[in-house]
Amino acid sequence: MKRRMINSLLGVVLVVVAVFCVPLALIEKQSIVNAAEDRVDAAAVRVLGLVENRLAAGEPVTGEKFAAQVTDGSFVTVDIPGQPLIAAGRPVDGPALTATEEGASGETVTVQQSRADVDHEIGNMLLLLGVVALLAVQAAVALAVWQAKRLARPLTELAQTAERLGSGDPRPRDRRYGVPELDRIAEVLDVSAVRIARMLTAERRLAADASHQLRTPLTALSMRLEEITALAEEPDTVKEEATIALQQVERLTDVVQRLLTNQRDPASPTAVTFDLDEVLKQQVEEWSAPLRAAGRRLLMEGMRGTTVIGTPGTVAQVLATLLENSLMHGGGDITLRVRRTGSSVVAEVQDEGPGVPPELGNRVFERAVSGRNSTGIGLAVARDLAEADGARLELLSLKPPVFALFLGSGRDDEDDTGAAPKRPQR
Repeated sequence: MKRRMINSLLGVVLVVVAVFCVPLALIEKQSIVNAAEDRVDAAAVRVLGLVENRLAAGEPVTGEKFAAQVTDGSFVTVDIPGQPLIAAGRPVDGPALTATEEGASGETVTVQQSRADVDHEIGNMLLLLGVVALLAVQAAVALAVWQAKRLARPLTELAQTAERLGSGDPRPRDRRYGVPELDRIAEVLDVSAVRIARMLTAERRLAADASHQLRTPLTALSMRLEEITALAEEPDTVKEEATIALQQVERLTDVVQRLLTNQRDPASPTAVTFDLDEVLKQQVEEWSAPLRAAGRRLLMEGMRGTTVIGTPGTVAQVLATLLENSLMHGGGDITLRVRRTGSSVVAEVQDEGPGVPPELGNRVFERAVSGRNSTGIGLAVARDLAEADGARLELLSLKPPVFALFLGSGRDDEDDTGAAPKRPQR
């Protein structure tokens, strides 16, 4: 590319130099010749004037009288009728410029000047034009090289940026080059880099969320299967435990599908009206055994027979995350409480542990924020799932720790304006 740009610009300059210098050289040459001829004509007129003046005064005409009018390289002859030919200067060898003037008395003055001086002047003029043309060509080459580098460098950097994007490095460079077309390409690449970075971040976040959210149901499912193995001699119990395990698998599938749906289209509507007691019953069945193994209990308090608006699988997963959080980081008995506030139904999870450190507060819902040795992802994912389902997850109390899931009420007398549930007064 650089060579093509240099050759193109150099070709243009050579054409311009040729078009400009050739006519100029011809014009200057003719001007020099005309000026020399005018000087010869002027010398002939001056000599004729001297001759006529002396003839009019009756004085003799000799070569010494007008020798001062003869310049170097010139030869003057005066032909007066009845007198010998008068000459001054040295005869010209080779090409010469000649001018002849006739007087009133029949005298004739002839002046000759060698063309050597004229040719020398023409040569100097051509040399000067050649030097100017050479300088112009050199300047054009330097300009072409500079311009080629100036345009090739951005293209090289843009190619490197595109190569980095293809290799998985989506950092934008935010470089502009002062050329509108190149700046537009750089801007598009930077926008694409930001978009790719967001996509990669979303994919990594999805992988982290999915791996974390799958851990809890898989752990519970593993424990349930261990119980089934231990109770293999009791068919009724095995059937009951297998049914619960299948339900856990279905909820696990629903969680994965929900995560993928939120990733592709966070605004996709999936909420329905369902009985909250069914979800609470599932959670009690799943978490009673792990809590008994830890010497703790799961207590139920509050309302019964409550209908809410949402996705059963999502609500179950959020509550499972809260229960797991209480099991892992809390202490004592865990209370699962249902109450109503305004147009919302609130499902609270409370334990008797040390609570949430004051320096954390609501930051426990931020990713990678954890008061103890944990990933800091579970509560963040739970809040994202709740918000995507039209609900809201809040921390109502630090000690004792009380996490509350606000759900839309499914009562018939509920305000159906579609407004989000209001935050309760604490």
